Amino acid sequence: MQRIRNRTFRAVLAEGRAVRAAGVHDALGAMLAEQAGFAAVWASGLGISASRCVPDASLLTMTEYLQAAVQMQRQVSIPVVADCDSGFGNNLNITHMVHEYEAAGITAVCVEDKQYPKRNSFAPGNQDLVDTAAFADKIAIAKRAQSDEDFFVIARTEALISGLGVDEALNRGYAYAAAGADAMLVHSKQPTSAEVHAFLEQWDGRVPVVVVPTTYPDWHFDDAVKAGASMVIYANQGLRATIEALRTTFDSIITHGSSADLEVDLASVNDVFELQRLRQWLELER
Repeated sequence: MQRIRNRTFRAVLAEGRAVRAAGVHDALGAMLAEQAGFAAVWASGLGISASRCVPDASLLTMTEYLQAAVQMQRQVSIPVVADCDSGFGNNLNITHMVHEYEAAGITAVCVEDKQYPKRNSFAPGNQDLVDTAAFADKIAIAKRAQSDEDFFVIARTEALISGLGVDEALNRGYAYAAAGADAMLVHSKQPTSAEVHAFLEQWDGRVPVVVVPTTYPDWHFDDAVKAGASMVIYANQGLRATIEALRTTFDSIITHGSSADLEVDLASVNDVFELQRLRQWLELER
């Protein structure tokens, strides 16, 4: 069976069209995202940790997150953008992270300016950030650590999540871009896009901006692009849909004693075989 030829994230972004990325937690999700037409997948820290039923709070190791991202990338031709939390530790850790992800064939990573260990942006409790200069140094070190000029580092600021306001988010964004970040991700948990829109209105365009409309889902992709976003990540919709679909399916089987009422809405076994590329594998035996 032929090995899938992957495109780098930098090449996809260079095409000039805004990128839609789907948050996934395994290779099956990555394949379904590619089939749906997404240009990239987001190896979601929340999704990967949720698939293990542990909190998104720096509990899993870098190796576990990397393994999940690699399993995704091996099955799709679109690039995987890996959510790497706050870099898994100090400046030595982020150097090791870049070496390992790059060697494994992941062409883009995202690192956020939270203190380590971090917790999910929507979880209750403190969302403390590291000093701006310290995180800029971390970004600079990450860029120096890469060996392939195509490797892409997204710097994510949680200034809006921490309630520090748009001006602080902009100041951090400019510092991270000056340190070498290839793009900026600005994150908000407000119920509308107003905060992120204000950031984009004042951003000077020195690097592309990534947005994540989780708590403001009514912001249409076209409107986000018009406002200045170069990438929109639908980070956890797939995870949440999976949970609801499994819950509904399993509850129905217990309630009705069979799956007969569900079968019309379920994927066929042949569909499963197609996703597994069973025919191509069987051809290897001939």
